[in-house]
Amino acid sequence: MIQNKISFKISGSFILLFMVVLIPTGFVIFQVFSNFYYNEVKQNIDELSTQYASSIKSMKDKKIIGVFESLSDLTGMDLIVVDSKGQIVSSSGVEGLEKGKYIPKNEHSLLKNGESVQKEYEAPQSKDHFLLAGKPINTSDGYEGSIFVLSSIEKIHTSIKHVQKLLILVGVGAFFMMLGFAFFLSRKLAAPLLQMEKATKEIAKGDLEFPLEYKSNDEVGQLVKAINILKNELKQNRDSKQAFFASISHELRTPITYIEGYSKALKNELYRDEEERIQYLETISRASHQLKGLINDLFDLSKMEIDQFVLNQEIIDVTEVIEGVISKVKLKAREKNINIHFINRSDDSFLFADGVRIEQIFLNITDNALRYTESGEIIIDVKNTLDYLEINISDTGKGIPESEIPYIFDRFYRVEKSRSRQYGGSGLGLSIVKKLVELHGGKIFVFSSLGEGTRFEMRFPLPEGKGGGIKS
Repeated sequence: MIQNKISFKISGSFILLFMVVLIPTGFVIFQVFSNFYYNEVKQNIDELSTQYASSIKSMKDKKIIGVFESLSDLTGMDLIVVDSKGQIVSSSGVEGLEKGKYIPKNEHSLLKNGESVQKEYEAPQSKDHFLLAGKPINTSDGYEGSIFVLSSIEKIHTSIKHVQKLLILVGVGAFFMMLGFAFFLSRKLAAPLLQMEKATKEIAKGDLEFPLEYKSNDEVGQLVKAINILKNELKQNRDSKQAFFASISHELRTPITYIEGYSKALKNELYRDEEERIQYLETISRASHQLKGLINDLFDLSKMEIDQFVLNQEIIDVTEVIEGVISKVKLKAREKNINIHFINRSDDSFLFADGVRIEQIFLNITDNALRYTESGEIIIDVKNTLDYLEINISDTGKGIPESEIPYIFDRFYRVEKSRSRQYGGSGLGLSIVKKLVELHGGKIFVFSSLGEGTRFEMRFPLPEGKGGGIKS
């Protein structure tokens, strides 16, 4: 419906605000002008009556009174001259104040005592209204009479009505100008909002390529940027999910294929001798172990990503953990003729951490080092500062291309994809390592050169009250 459109609401708000300002302002202007004009007329007839009263030297001078009668026609003001008894001796013909009549006694008394008279006079028949100002005529002989100047209020009202019509005309013109301005401005303001509404609907449908542009850097522009950032993140998340499902399907298919194929061979007794049968069983066992490891890794990773992974933290000695890791991999290292060196340069190697998960971190990195090192050595170096414990695990293996270092912690990412089966692993190990390090409040860095080897640097915060330095 039209009343629910944002442009209608913006236009309505502008128009309402304009009317709230225009109507009271117009009313105030009209009242100020009316009062000003009304007071100007009052002041004018008061000054005229004063001047006329002071110019009359004697009520016996008929010529001067005749002059005042002529002045009435010239000034557009009605004049009345009253003698010392309160009788009108000269009148311009105002209804109810004709020549020969008497003014009210109270007014006559005021004027006789030297006071002025100001009031609004109403004609008895026509009901016309006049502003009236009366002044006493005092000569050397004393009070001789009074003079009244009258101005028709109807003329004042006519002038004020002209002003009123002009104000209404200006107000109507301003209203239509405001209407056009409000319509233009509301469309301009509403256009990016409507575009964003359309964009969010398209995003909700899965269309992440919908263009959304807004050049200004105001609040609307910032909102457009935020939606574009959200759109890009959703696109990356979608692409990441697609890649994840493709990778997990591939990783699961391999061990399942082995298990299925060799199980059929055993079931149909497609083997030559007992030794080959045992070999088939060992292959199935390795594939089952690989499948179990992959599922466990996926389960752990999913819990980490939804913040449901629980660490059983306690004070542990990292030295003991590393020695345990070395004892687990030394047989494999001996088979490949690789030496493992443990250098402990820390005077305090205790952490508040989950011992099992810390061992998992070191074991995974050390196992990777053994996989990708054909000969040479692996060095595990421990040192600490006042703030953190640093563990470096370096090897003399193949190394990692610099362009691929930023991606090695991604799920299922492999540096040598064509030889991934040769080196084994689920492709999730380093992703889990990074998550576990971060869950312990630590940081992990990778430094590598092709043909020279790789070094993983991990920093873990020391328990409160702990701190030390590097042994020389």
